[in-house]
Amino acid sequence: MKKRIIIYMLSIVAVLSSCSKSFLDEDPLSIYTPDNTLQTAIQYQQATNNLYNGVRNIYMGNINLDTYFGLYYATDFAYNATDYDPAAKLNAYKATMVPSYLIPTGIWTAYYKIITNANLIINRLNNAPQLSDADKNSFLGQALFFRAYSYNVLANLYGGVPVELNELSGPRYDYVRSSRAEVYQQCKKDLQQAIGLLSDINQVPDGTVNKQIAKHVLTEVLISLKDYDGAITSASEVINFPGLSLMTSRFGRRASLPGDVYRDLFEYNNQNYSTGNHEGLLVIQTTLNNSASVGDQTAWAVVPSLTGVRIVESTTKTKMAILYNAKFVDSVSSNGIGWIRPTNHFFYEIWTPGDIRNSSYNIVRDIRISGVPANSPDYGKWYVKDGYKDKVQPADFRDTIRNFYPVIRKTSPSAGDFVSAAGPAILTNVTNPFGGFLLNGASRLFMQKYMARLAETYLLRAEAYIGKGQKQQAADDINVLRRRAQTTEASAAEMNIDYILDERLRELYMEEFRAVTLTRLGLLYDRDKRYNPKSGLTIETYHNLWPIPATEITQNTGAVLEQNQGY
Repeated sequence: MKKRIIIYMLSIVAVLSSCSKSFLDEDPLSIYTPDNTLQTAIQYQQATNNLYNGVRNIYMGNINLDTYFGLYYATDFAYNATDYDPAAKLNAYKATMVPSYLIPTGIWTAYYKIITNANLIINRLNNAPQLSDADKNSFLGQALFFRAYSYNVLANLYGGVPVELNELSGPRYDYVRSSRAEVYQQCKKDLQQAIGLLSDINQVPDGTVNKQIAKHVLTEVLISLKDYDGAITSASEVINFPGLSLMTSRFGRRASLPGDVYRDLFEYNNQNYSTGNHEGLLVIQTTLNNSASVGDQTAWAVVPSLTGVRIVESTTKTKMAILYNAKFVDSVSSNGIGWIRPTNHFFYEIWTPGDIRNSSYNIVRDIRISGVPANSPDYGKWYVKDGYKDKVQPADFRDTIRNFYPVIRKTSPSAGDFVSAAGPAILTNVTNPFGGFLLNGASRLFMQKYMARLAETYLLRAEAYIGKGQKQQAADDINVLRRRAQTTEASAAEMNIDYILDERLRELYMEEFRAVTLTRLGLLYDRDKRYNPKSGLTIETYHNLWPIPATEITQNTGAVLEQNQGY
């Protein structure tokens, strides 16, 4: 039937094309093609903005949410709390991480879209007479960066992938996979060219690709190529750049209020270079009520579903909510549904005393009971410290899986900033008995978000030092972060890739795409097996690479697109 319809449509085209000029003919007033839409600097800027938008959609969760959350959970960091018992989705790793699954397909598609759009800009700039040389260099540098960044992510997750560097005028069905090393080499080439074209971070508007973010990504690529000396040099050029530094003292809008410098890094509107934050290498921009912006959904996913937590009130022996009016309160976090549940390894095993990254300003581990009558013996007690959490019955196990676990505040604004981040409808005028205002539901928060911070550059350089066997230098870099975190320093003897991965958890939780980091290192299986209570039960060694999507293989009829082993 489909073939007959196509033939029928072709027949109509043939008949119409044989007619002479008549009232049926149209003279189009506007036809948008790359030839006439990529000519001026404004048009190239719009095309470049589309690259930023593609990355922002991924980082903010403006794609299929299962796909987005798959970058964080089913790792040593977290598991899926909504499909825990019976295990489903990536909690049942072997059953679901297959070539037809939506998560590897969705990520593959999202990054190849960025690559396709970058290729269009790169190839068209060769014939753009209306642009100045400065504009050409700027647009080319940004497009090369996004192409390299995207191919790097794809190589980390899938291994070798097809490399397309040209603008496509029609579909291709004859792709073959380049080796993983070849993909990394292309990333290196693009990034080195981009670095020669881009401006320094202190010379560009907030959120704009710059030399330092390009050198940061190059550092990771060179580690993957085992060029540890090159990676150390690249990282050092970022670390030593005079316009960048770790933020070690209180700063920003809430510097005079209780808190710490780590919390300051994630306060609303504290991320941009222009506000005095010289640690962010590339900050993804978003603003409430801006039609080009999208809101971030990570807080909604990682914050537990606290409104579902009940206790048996001591006097009446009835179940009551621990939260006043069973609503979230802005002094604790934004609204959450408990989708991404961090592992016990993250919450309870990796921390050392005094680490401010684990302070109550950054991870809330206990909540005062306010949902019972004020004359109740339970009123004002602490849910964890006073033993209520320990009394959860087996039938209510989801209390500690989805409804209650420590609250990561990094993805939420502080009390007083919710209206700016999510709109006036999110905040009520009802005061919580123990501070803050009650919140109405909101799944998106319009807050700037780091693609990378200088702290990660130190972690990458430490990784390169370990690759060279220089453990003392690795410890020195790690201890720059640990001194900022006000915790005990690490020794050279402790330095190995596991320590680096734990330090990345401590420093970059809910910032890095953890699945990308672990597949890059070939340690997804190992770390899941040890630390993930669900996906670790079924994951196999071949899952250290994600599968090539089945649709890519079946549609590639002109050549064989090899699948990763094991799938």
